[in-house]
Amino acid sequence: MKTAHKFGVKKSVLSLAAITLFSVFGFGHSAYAEDKPTTPAATPQLTLELAQKIAMSTLQQCRKDGYAVSVAVVDRSGLLITQVRNPAAGPHTIGSSLGKAFTSASMGQPTMRLANAIAENPALNGLRDMDSRMVILAGGLPIIIDGHRVGGIGVGGAPGGNLDEACATHGLQQIGAK
Repeated sequence: MKTAHKFGVKKSVLSLAAITLFSVFGFGHSAYAEDKPTTPAATPQLTLELAQKIAMSTLQQCRKDGYAVSVAVVDRSGLLITQVRNPAAGPHTIGSSLGKAFTSASMGQPTMRLANAIAENPALNGLRDMDSRMVILAGGLPIIIDGHRVGGIGVGGAPGGNLDEACATHGLQQIGAK
C-alpha cells in the first residue's frame, strides 16, 4: 500500500479519483475551467469590495426568496474573504457555506456537479476525503472573472442546494462574473 497523502487519503485512492473525475467527467473542459493561462500579472484578483458585493447580493436574494442563509466568499486558494449570515439562519449554515465555497474554488466546479458525479459513480466517493474542508453538496460555485477562476462562493440554508445555488448565481451576476 502506498504512503498516506498529506490530507490523510491514500495516494492511490486520490490519484484514481482525480484521474477518473477529470477524464471521465471532463471537468477540465467545462465552462467553469479557466480559459486563459494564469500568471500573477494577468490573473484578476477578487477584491474585498467585490466579495462583499457578491455576498450581500446573494444574501438579499435568498432573503427575498424567503430563505435564511449564510454566504461565504473565498479566494482562489479557498481562504475566506468575507462571510455573512442571516440572523435567522441555523448555526450549521456557517460551516456549510464556507465548505461549499472552498470546494468550488479548489475544484473549479459547481458543488452540485461534483455531488452528481459522485452519486453517478461511487468510485469517486474518495473525493469527499481529499480535504476535511470540502463540502460536496449543491450550493457552491466557482467565481470566474475574465476567464480566470478567482474564488468560490458557497450558500447554505435554503431548503435545497439548487435554491442555494440560484441565490449564488444571482450574486455573481451582480458583478458580471460566471
